[in-house]
Amino acid sequence: MSNKNAEALSCQPIAIKTKYFNKNAKLPYGLNIGNIQKAMNEFTKFLGFVNTQLNSKKMARLESMLMPANFSSMVGEFMVSNIPKYCKTLVKNQFHNGHPDLIQRDKFPNDAVQHAEAGIEVKGSRYGRGWQGHNPENAWLMVFVFDSNRPVDPAEGIEPKPFRFLKVVGAQLNKNDWLFSGRSATSRRTITASVTNSGYEKMSKNWIYMDYEANKPDETSADDE
Repeated sequence: MSNKNAEALSCQPIAIKTKYFNKNAKLPYGLNIGNIQKAMNEFTKFLGFVNTQLNSKKMARLESMLMPANFSSMVGEFMVSNIPKYCKTLVKNQFHNGHPDLIQRDKFPNDAVQHAEAGIEVKGSRYGRGWQGHNPENAWLMVFVFDSNRPVDPAEGIEPKPFRFLKVVGAQLNKNDWLFSGRSATSRRTITASVTNSGYEKMSKNWIYMDYEANKPDETSADDE
């Protein structure tokens, strides 16, 4: 297959399959599996549409164009914006950079709060563990793990491949489930906290979606996420 044909075929993400969802997963605040599935399906449709249009203009796909951290953030933000379309008990936190991302509808004035423990923090990541946040938090964390190309792939000889959700996991974490990573006085790296093994175990036991036919995701954390 030519690279041109492979690129065109990679514009369409791998479809979400109902059989990969865990009907026994415990979800908070009225959220259910159906709400998550619909939001994931909307993302694959969105990405397929955009990438097909880009390809028709001989432009790179979004995941091959954006910096890895920016694309991961886009995945998470899409979920935050679309889950409330189907889950009427949750709404996107309207406070700029407020925590958590999803809060209970009508619980706070104008559906906005700078910081609260009740709600769901959402993250998109290419990595299977070591997920990062800005601070150790008591929060229900949900991570959408995916596989996709990166901008550096052509230089590394990695062939075009379609976007694929690998797994979704989530659980209530407390501050002891995070490891704070400071920075030196001369470093410009963003201050972060990483989910520890205890947090990873909690989230893995409460898996929500698992594409068991896909290759095992990279289990290593990275600064670009």
